[in-house]
Amino acid sequence: MSAGDSPEGVPAGTDASARLTPIQVGLLGIGTVGGGTFAVLARNREEIRRRAGREIRIAAVADRDTARAAQVIAAAGVEATITSDAFALVRDPAIDIVVELIGGYTVARELVLAAIAAGKHVVTANKALLAKHGNEIFAAARAAGVMVAYEAAVGGGIPIIKALREGLAANRIEWIAGIINGTSNFILSEMRDKGLAFETVLREAQGLGYAEADPTFDIEGIDAAHKLTLLSAIAFGTPIEFDRAHVEGISKLDAIDIRYAAEFGYRIKLLGITRRTSNGLELRVHPTLISERRLIANVEGVMNAVLVKGDAVGPTLYCGAGAGAEPTASAVIADLVDVARTLAADPEHRVPHLAFQAESISAVPILPMADVLTSCYLRMRVLDRPGVLADIARALADRGVSIEAMVQKEPAAGEASVDIIMLTHPTIERAVDEAITVIEALAAVQGTVTRLRREPLL
Repeated sequence: MSAGDSPEGVPAGTDASARLTPIQVGLLGIGTVGGGTFAVLARNREEIRRRAGREIRIAAVADRDTARAAQVIAAAGVEATITSDAFALVRDPAIDIVVELIGGYTVARELVLAAIAAGKHVVTANKALLAKHGNEIFAAARAAGVMVAYEAAVGGGIPIIKALREGLAANRIEWIAGIINGTSNFILSEMRDKGLAFETVLREAQGLGYAEADPTFDIEGIDAAHKLTLLSAIAFGTPIEFDRAHVEGISKLDAIDIRYAAEFGYRIKLLGITRRTSNGLELRVHPTLISERRLIANVEGVMNAVLVKGDAVGPTLYCGAGAGAEPTASAVIADLVDVARTLAADPEHRVPHLAFQAESISAVPILPMADVLTSCYLRMRVLDRPGVLADIARALADRGVSIEAMVQKEPAAGEASVDIIMLTHPTIERAVDEAITVIEALAAVQGTVTRLRREPLL
């Protein structure tokens, strides 16, 4: 070997012994994803080493259930120190990277900030933590010169964070629309395919392990809003602003609306949508009608999909498993590889946490839902008598709401009321709100008006 050469895979000028020393990882929490991370690292150890330039080894695990931790580690055929003291692990000088998989807002925040203060790089799958405290955490990491990587926080194994931060860096992102909660997508798919009520499918999802005993975060759109908030910040160079997102779930969705939407050629999905407009950013999660001809409308079951529109590349679709042990572990390990590749890099020349340089992050107004331009699906139950339809159309027209399509159902035998379903042209939501208030006050209208949004995704 000549004087200018270096060992294979080790750049000239680099300390070869340092490059060949395994990276020591400390794992906080060894549940489903932690176990998957062990399994994938063990199975693909050599492939990962070749990509990272160094072996990545989980050297220590912190978990309250040390017996379970021992079982998972033994099943993976590796060795690691086990402790119930997570704070001792993050302060251990032998640990290079801390992987946080415990979830939640409180202890996880304390541990991540402690790891950063100790000079550790951090990998996390905790979207709730970052949606709530990401601005604080990223600022601390910048000050300490360490990385916080979080690919697994959105979309499971789908590399959507990397796509936005790096692959689409040349683009001015126009909008993002995503199916980013697998539980709700499974429920909506089953409701449509089997014609079942929401409560019935929710119990099925819980029985299959797709929904938690307390499914609130999934079915009320909160989990999707956590993820959307991160995607929006990365796409538009803004602070993370979860508290300003408009959030609606699927718990009040009626199976009849899924059936009526299908008659118009639409499927209903819980979408997270963020869009750049001349007046500010849209940041909203709600059930949405999508044309059945769109690829994203055909993403079923627990799968996730994210559609991103860039000014140069046009629409791009990212689809895959949004949860699960090994899909999420795939993203965790990808982050470990990324950190390993940049350990020796000047912190100023790493990919920024939120894609844009820290000094370029700027707040942008978030539009209230009343100011968002949307098309709507409206369903109302009315008495089947002359003049009712004219009164409804007048209430809409007086507020500038134009009807694109309409169907009036035939009354069932012995019934005096019928369903009317309308699709509107795009209108400022405030006008639709006002029209609905007037319509619900009509004597011939029974109950409340069901309103869902409709997106062309072009």
